Amino acid sequence: MATIVSPPHFSPVEDAENIKKACQGWGTDEKGIISILGHRNLFQRKLIRQAYHEIYHEDLTHQLKSELSGDFERAICLWVLDPPERDAHLANVALQKTVPDYKVLVEIACMRSPEDLLASRRAYRSLYKRSLEEDLASRTNGDIRRLLVAMVSAYKYDGEEIDETLAQSEAEILHDEILGKAIDHEETIRVLSTRSSVQLSAIFNRYKDLYGRSITKDLLNHPTSEYLSALRAAIRCIKNPNRYYAKVLRNAINSVGTDEDALSRVMVTKAEKDLKQIAELYLKRNDVSLDQAVAKETSGDYKAFLLALLGHGEA
Repeated sequence: MATIVSPPHFSPVEDAENIKKACQGWGTDEKGIISILGHRNLFQRKLIRQAYHEIYHEDLTHQLKSELSGDFERAICLWVLDPPERDAHLANVALQKTVPDYKVLVEIACMRSPEDLLASRRAYRSLYKRSLEEDLASRTNGDIRRLLVAMVSAYKYDGEEIDETLAQSEAEILHDEILGKAIDHEETIRVLSTRSSVQLSAIFNRYKDLYGRSITKDLLNHPTSEYLSALRAAIRCIKNPNRYYAKVLRNAINSVGTDEDALSRVMVTKAEKDLKQIAELYLKRNDVSLDQAVAKETSGDYKAFLLALLGHGEA
């Protein structure tokens, strides 16, 4: 369930004009921008962006980048982007880091529907004039390259049908590769990159039924490596997305110096989907509400914007 509170009736032209006013004069009215964009859903933001371009012949994100700064600017510009553009931007930023942030790429590959993932790949190609697979292949190597390229290239079945016989046999295959300390996880990569989310969940459940341990616990018996960390992240994304995101938020907030990039990514991408359930799980696992944690660990306009995404303030 979404946390954002948006008005049922609004004027995209009026909102565009008010954002422009907030950006003019001696100082930017950040609170005015938050009061508008922090309380508009995806459809409304799209219309505002179109109206802004028609009136001022300028992209709204370019205006916001020139007027705002820091974590607030990065978060609100992510919020204004359409989801495929947002994924493309997040993937590109993740790949440009000295050590690529593979968890961002795992989230995009595992959490999107086949159509959404395809749209993100198209947006990446349009924005950067290269394919996501091409950049992934050039910035990674070895098993992690094979895993990530296979997962982002996939166009999986998106239905609810489950093959229990297949779940049994592939749970056994995964067990043999993992417990056998296989040098080459070819079959593991094949299963993760070709099976639907519901089929994978059935495989992971069957694995636990057969061997009395979760597949992620067995993976922890291996020496730590970038590839195995990515593999565990992918499995956790598929098994229980909300629990995965609650943990990402906890790690972001509890790290030495808040990890604002991870915090913004989760808040922005989930605010219109299931941030309410993630926040409930966060409270259950940390004995503090997500609202309180965000309020304590962030400040200024960035804090105000994140709290707006959590449903604070008026639409």
